[in-house]
Amino acid sequence: MTIEAKNISLIGVDLGGTKVEAGIVKGIEILKKDYNLIDGFSDDPMVIVGQIIKTIEPLINKDIKGIGIGVPSVVNREKGIVYEVQNIPSWKEVPLAEILQKRFQVPVFIDNDANCYALGEYSLVDQKNKDLFVGVTLGTGIGSGIISNGHLLQDANCGSGEFGSIPYLEGIYEDYCSGKFFQDHYKERGENMLIKAKNNNPQALKAFEEFGKHLGNFIKTILFAVDPKKISIGGSVSGSKDYFLNSMIKTINTFPYHESVKNLEISFTKHKNSAVFGAASLYYDRIDQ
Repeated sequence: MTIEAKNISLIGVDLGGTKVEAGIVKGIEILKKDYNLIDGFSDDPMVIVGQIIKTIEPLINKDIKGIGIGVPSVVNREKGIVYEVQNIPSWKEVPLAEILQKRFQVPVFIDNDANCYALGEYSLVDQKNKDLFVGVTLGTGIGSGIISNGHLLQDANCGSGEFGSIPYLEGIYEDYCSGKFFQDHYKERGENMLIKAKNNNPQALKAFEEFGKHLGNFIKTILFAVDPKKISIGGSVSGSKDYFLNSMIKTINTFPYHESVKNLEISFTKHKNSAVFGAASLYYDRIDQ
């Protein structure tokens, strides 16, 4: 059964370091959305749990069959426990699924936010294809999720796909393949660098060319590790693709196994709500298994 035919109302939640966003998902439609800013540096982990509940409450109704949540961390999928969230210091070990199931009386499924992005992209674009699929988000940081045989890769700690943490040059890939690159190396926000590139600023054009080379090496690392058939790239920095795409592809073409590159399909997302949609799709990902 395709996603379009799954006529079930679900809530998808995307938790970030500064806000929580949620939406009612039915089929391939998001019927209603809400969001709230969060106090990520509160010493009390229940403060943010309360902000998540506050975001879900206006969306919950008798037709909702489940809630899926993407969090920027590793997760015990079976128990719904979230561990050591990078941007929320107080979240060392939070039994989030148990708390929300008691509050809303529906099944709650939790996974890594990059996994939810990948699942959303796969569900919206490529759900009929069982080829290995990787979703990559380029934003303040970089995240990746792996879809294998139509489902999220069932790893031990919800930590596979963290290619951004692999050592690279003088740091890790995330330092060179996210908005951090422009901030650290050019003391500019990515948005400002894009404006300069559109005005043919030589330094900005050079910065994006360098960024593309680093991202090309990042994708080569994905090819070495999991050899996917398709990669979907999203996130705020992906909107600058016109300025880094050529150098990215040129670098990818130096991969030693030419057949892998020839068979690889790389696309850039056309969807603004992939993370929310993917979080809701955790219901199907778990129930179908």
